[in-house]
Amino acid sequence: MSLEPDDSPGFLLWRATLRWQRGIAAVLAPLDLTHVQFVLLASTWWLNSQGKLPNQLSVATHADVDVKMASQVLRKLQEKGLIEREVDPADTRAKRLRLTERGLELVRIAVPEVERADAEFFRAVPDHAALISTLRSLAL
Repeated sequence: MSLEPDDSPGFLLWRATLRWQRGIAAVLAPLDLTHVQFVLLASTWWLNSQGKLPNQLSVATHADVDVKMASQVLRKLQEKGLIEREVDPADTRAKRLRLTERGLELVRIAVPEVERADAEFFRAVPDHAALISTLRSLAL
């Protein structure tokens, strides 16, 4: 059985993902954030807003990214003054994370920009609920 590339769901998903990522990168570049920096910053913000002081592992798990890579990116976010990493008193090997005021200000700008880029990218999809349901089943 031979499929044409445009009949392959995996290939189409690959191309759609790359196109979507280019759009997200374009809105984040003026904010001096990479896409992964944004995801980890937003994940930290969301967990903080739930009253949690997550450690690096819980942020990496929430974002579904590699723990070592997350540690490097979170260190970079700390260097930029966007998050604070403090030793967890319950486990001195772990670092608890909190957004700084500057990080919070940036998230308040970046999240709506990313949401606008998402809305623009997915505007051609007629059934938003079905899209979310499909993406959720693929992502979880």
